[in-house]
Amino acid sequence: MKLSIPNLEEIHFEAILFDLNGTLGESGRIGEEVKHLLKRLVDRYTVVVLSADTFGTLEEELKGLPVRVERVSNGVEKAEIAKGYSPYAAVGNGNNDVAMLEGAELAFCVIGPEGATIDALLASDIIVNDVRDAIAMLLDERKLIATLRG
Repeated sequence: MKLSIPNLEEIHFEAILFDLNGTLGESGRIGEEVKHLLKRLVDRYTVVVLSADTFGTLEEELKGLPVRVERVSNGVEKAEIAKGYSPYAAVGNGNNDVAMLEGAELAFCVIGPEGATIDALLASDIIVNDVRDAIAMLLDERKLIATLRG
């Protein structure tokens, strides 16, 4: 996607990287509405889920979804994998997402039921209360323009 934001530089990304726990889902579980929205995103972008799989649900929750899955052990590894998808947008909430968020063309922090860290918040361009809001913005560029315009 190439996005021209009034009074800002053009934003370009082809992949969207998501953290699983606290971002896409709660306690390792992804709701059906979020799964449906991910399927819609795949029509436009490469969608990647990176996770240390704290709750052991990674494969089960993403089974049948047309997304790429990357298992990681820490934030450094997450950031290194993210570089392979550049340019990318990122959606996260925790300390192990910070470097991935910092390297993104567009970064979202989700402050959901599992909270978010200050560092993830400061590394982000947009803050949302629910991952569905971030996905809705990615599906309708006008929402991004309205939020980011200078």
